[in-house]
Amino acid sequence: MPRRGLVAGPDFEYFQRRYFTPAEVARHNRPEDLWVSYLGYVYDLTPLAQEYKGKGHALCVWVPGFWVAIIDGGCSFPGDLLLKPIVEVAGQDISHWFDPKTRDIRKHIDPLTGCLRYRTPRGRFLHVPPQLPRSDWANDFGKPWWQGSRYEVGRLSAKTRNIRIINTLTSQEHTLEVGTLESMWEILHRYLPYNTHAASYTWKYEGKNLNMDYTLEENGIRDEEEEFDYLNMDGTLYTPAILLYFNDDLTEL
Repeated sequence: MPRRGLVAGPDFEYFQRRYFTPAEVARHNRPEDLWVSYLGYVYDLTPLAQEYKGKGHALCVWVPGFWVAIIDGGCSFPGDLLLKPIVEVAGQDISHWFDPKTRDIRKHIDPLTGCLRYRTPRGRFLHVPPQLPRSDWANDFGKPWWQGSRYEVGRLSAKTRNIRIINTLTSQEHTLEVGTLESMWEILHRYLPYNTHAASYTWKYEGKNLNMDYTLEENGIRDEEEEFDYLNMDGTLYTPAILLYFNDDLTEL
């Protein structure tokens, strides 16, 4: 990505957006590119999946209430088996797995043991203790993957909206889905795949220069979705347009 040169603003080579839309998270839906969101934040679990992929050696079968090893030495869960519930929800929001007050996995009373344990209806997954005490369960991983911020990449946009960006120099128009709390710099960062020199333009709305540190609302570009719903009108018929006026290509200097 080009450096900023003489253009004011952040260096996009190292720029990190704060917000991601649900649609962006949904695109990372493979074991080798695995994102999830929960409790308002987005997490990249790809390193976790790569770390535990294929780990374990014993072959196990499920007998009601227990995992039983087919071979001697006890049942050591293969990493792929414990990854399965996580891979199945790749690209999705899993907030329903968590207690929002404690930010921990929801718990319940186990009907077999009568003990309080994690509730995992999709099956036990990484870092969740086994149903019964075991001597071969390795619990030396430190904090469970869902605690802390080591896999956090940003926040999940609670609400998104569409915005049109029109390049007055080339007459090209693109529609972007953006978070309502994103600054104009973050929106510009989204627009870079369409125009790598977007920072060399003046961004305007209704003839006024936009403050790139402000959000759309703070720049006077209202989100009128609720008003359209109240009037029983189709909000997709009107999408606000930001006009880009070319100044000079200073990003290469």
